[in-house]
Amino acid sequence: MSTTTETTSLLRFATAGSVDDGKSTLVGRLLHDSKSVLSDQLEAVEHASRKRGQDVPDLALLTDGLRAEREQGITIDVAYRYFATPNRRFILADTPGHVQYTRNMVTGASTAELAVVLVDARNGVVEQTRRHAAVAALLRVPHVVLAVNKMDLVDYAEPVFATIAAEFTAYATSLGINDITTIPISALAGDNVVEPSAHMDWYGGPTLLEHLETVQVAGASGDEPARFPVQYVIRPQTGEHRDYRGYAGQLASGVLRTGDTVTVQPSGRTTTVAGIDVLGTDTGIAFAPQSITVRLTDDIDISRGDLIAAGTTPLPTKDVEATVCHLHERPLRAGDKVLLKHTTRTVRAIVKEISYRIDIDTLEQRTSAQELNVNDIGHAILRTAEPLALDDYTDNRRTGSFLLIDPADGTTLTAGMTGGTLGTAAPAPVPAEET
Repeated sequence: MSTTTETTSLLRFATAGSVDDGKSTLVGRLLHDSKSVLSDQLEAVEHASRKRGQDVPDLALLTDGLRAEREQGITIDVAYRYFATPNRRFILADTPGHVQYTRNMVTGASTAELAVVLVDARNGVVEQTRRHAAVAALLRVPHVVLAVNKMDLVDYAEPVFATIAAEFTAYATSLGINDITTIPISALAGDNVVEPSAHMDWYGGPTLLEHLETVQVAGASGDEPARFPVQYVIRPQTGEHRDYRGYAGQLASGVLRTGDTVTVQPSGRTTTVAGIDVLGTDTGIAFAPQSITVRLTDDIDISRGDLIAAGTTPLPTKDVEATVCHLHERPLRAGDKVLLKHTTRTVRAIVKEISYRIDIDTLEQRTSAQELNVNDIGHAILRTAEPLALDDYTDNRRTGSFLLIDPADGTTLTAGMTGGTLGTAAPAPVPAEET
């Protein structure tokens, strides 16, 4: 029996691109040519393609699963796909390209270690390309790939690719993205997706799949300090285990071991890990993102939403400053009362200030902004009713992020990332007497 899935590393990556850039076709080609499509799936796609009058299978249908998507030919929802090669396992989030679904890209890219941003070689870098790059930078995605698609429609011309690659690289670098790889492809023809292209001998880099298989997976969560948000307190009242007291949840980051000194936030109490149980067995060690039960040496008052942290521990605070991406049609304004959900803890909060909105085209901070509309990226200051222990998002993506929720109906309003900034201050207007 093959042990590939047990021994190879896992890469989570997201795809993004403007409508009609061929993103779903790229994902379908990647799955098809890497032999990750089951025969019945391929037969269903071939049947649907014939009904449309197409002579060859429309590989985009492998990921466009919603009926509305198939009818409109666009991606609406985030489609997650799992596939594997002998060298690596993958979880792929195929995110929408239309501007009104930018919020879905935030969802798909929030856990990604790599983002593939697709552009049409005929159109080059457009506003939505810049928006996707900004979201990738905002979410601190470690690796970004620019896939210049439809090279077959520009006669596989190297100058076209070089111009687009240079423009995107300059823009992405200004956002703070450090690892950028550019690849010329044709998803429809299969050039440089899984197999090297015979039409672009001027390109000497890897195919898309080769890069996905070899890029260094960030992370390793073991490099981060251990963070364990408590989800549930286990304390049997009767039976032989009535003296048992454990704290169940998912280890958000790092490695936790029996004997580690930990701090419980927001109380600030310090104690020691007495044991770590996985499926009822004391393992003595746990790695993110395992679901575990932690036992402590001291009887401390701990409840759902508390954070058990090892290493340098963030100090609890009620004042939160964050870069945010607004996800709802209802604007976010100063004075709004919201719920702030951080890991397993949800507290009441108020939006004290909208500091600025980021102009996606120029990356300037528009301080005149009074509100954030859907898909806007900006900076907000909040005040919470109870203290929260938040890491800087640059240091820990899990415990440095949060959601703002409408307290009336539970609707998700905004995604927030603590610390750091995106964009630069807009130049001050010149006084009238100096013009």
